[in-house]
Amino acid sequence: MSQAPLPPGVERRRQLRLQRRNERLRNLWRLLLLSAGAAGLGYVLLRQGWSLQGPDQVLVIGSKHVSRGEVIRAAQLRFPLTLLSLQPRELKERLAAALPVEQVGVQRLMLPPRLRIDLVDRQAVAMAERRTPTGLNRGCVDRLGNWMNCGPQLTGQSGGLSPSRLLVRGWQPAYRAPLAQVLAQRERLGENLSQIRFEPTGTIVLLTRNLGEVRLGPPDGQLTRRLEVLEHLEAELPARVKGKPVNTIDLSDPDRPELGLTVRPPTVAAPRRPIPATN
Repeated sequence: MSQAPLPPGVERRRQLRLQRRNERLRNLWRLLLLSAGAAGLGYVLLRQGWSLQGPDQVLVIGSKHVSRGEVIRAAQLRFPLTLLSLQPRELKERLAAALPVEQVGVQRLMLPPRLRIDLVDRQAVAMAERRTPTGLNRGCVDRLGNWMNCGPQLTGQSGGLSPSRLLVRGWQPAYRAPLAQVLAQRERLGENLSQIRFEPTGTIVLLTRNLGEVRLGPPDGQLTRRLEVLEHLEAELPARVKGKPVNTIDLSDPDRPELGLTVRPPTVAAPRRPIPATN
């Protein structure tokens, strides 16, 4: 028994549905082939193209004291390695903690594949002294309060010039942050600041040419306020004391500064000698 032919409109719709289904299948196959090709190309690029094969692909820029080998050892790099496996933030923190530098920048360069490390060397801003088990150790500090090993030409041990006239005494690692805070005010105080001393109790003492000895108290949350008061006194006090030399200033309580003025002893007139009588 033969099947009756479909009406022309129904047959046309059936052919259109069949064409659309075949087109979807062809598009799906094209998508699968393109995805497989892209995945293969990406794998090759990651394994071969965007990878570091040796130390010559590590660029170290900006430092006069840190070599490429020191950077590679501090970063713990093992070749070959893929660029995308490196985390710039973690690498930056690792280098900043291990190298004697002030700033670190890390960039991954893809074409050609390279790793760029930008370094800013520490600059000595003051001489420094610290106590060690073997005795007194002399060196320098940078603007962030970090200790630096300086040569004899900087520390003055060979009679050479020092990086500045400022001396930091009693340096300890725990005092880096307050020291950096005081050094940040150095330009406002000008050349009047000649010494920063940390006492065994932690009290910060400054030696200035205009105001004598300034006791800033402990390195606590009031240090910023004390430095502001000191800056104000540096500008206003010399005119108010009218030539009386300042001996000490205690800013332990920044709201109630205590001033010690040098008192000159009164001049005692010499006794008059009697005039001998004349005949």
